[in-house]
Amino acid sequence: MRCPWANSSAEMQAYHDNEWCKVSHDEKYFFEMLTLELSQAGLSWATIIKRRDGYREAFANFDVDKVAEFDDAKKTELLQNPGIIRNKLKVNATINNAQLIKEMHGKNENFSDYIWNFVDNKPIINHYSDISELPAQTELSQTISKDLKKHGFRFVGPTIIYSFLQAVGVLNDHLDSCDFK
Repeated sequence: MRCPWANSSAEMQAYHDNEWCKVSHDEKYFFEMLTLELSQAGLSWATIIKRRDGYREAFANFDVDKVAEFDDAKKTELLQNPGIIRNKLKVNATINNAQLIKEMHGKNENFSDYIWNFVDNKPIINHYSDISELPAQTELSQTISKDLKKHGFRFVGPTIIYSFLQAVGVLNDHLDSCDFK
């Protein structure tokens, strides 16, 4: 038994079963999920998950140091890449966010630690019986969104951050009836 949203494709099932709401502290994965979640804005997750390999190729397999160095020529190239969502604001936000994470690393700080500190390093396990009960955002995602924006991150509204928190396992929103809870 899976959460109902995951049954639409093999890619969605694999993401649900193997990644969604699973606790992670991996910096590369955090950057990947932040990028994919901001790319989803205004679109469906199914649209993004189908392009995941394209994103990995386009964004140097989510190597923060490499993406932080992308120049105008690389941005132009990305905006012509059919393997990703070719949105200038989203591409620029990804590069900007990589630069900020790289700056954190230069100060011996981790982006994953920064996020986990908002919940005292303990995942939040929610209990929902129906998918309609899941919120689009919460006070936590609003707080993190405001703090990220204060630090210069882009495309990090509270709804995007809520999905991101699910993606990296800070939130566990599997339905109580889901075998993957």
